[in-house]
Amino acid sequence: MDLPLGWSLLLVVTALWNLLIWPRFWQRIAKDPRSRDDAGRPTRFYAVHSVLIAVSLALGLAVGVLGLMTLI
Repeated sequence: MDLPLGWSLLLVVTALWNLLIWPRFWQRIAKDPRSRDDAGRPTRFYAVHSVLIAVSLALGLAVGVLGLMTLI
């Protein structure tokens, strides 16, 4: 795949950003009192953020792989 070096690096930096930021956000969500109800079960707040984080990590990984593929 042929992509200018600047765009390839942008993809790699974007991937690193996603792979570094979202796990930190997950830690905050897990500790948030809105994540569990009084019985300790996960709430919709927790479920929605879990999906958001999982999708963002998957996209970050995909963008990173694409960025690395274009560098080679």
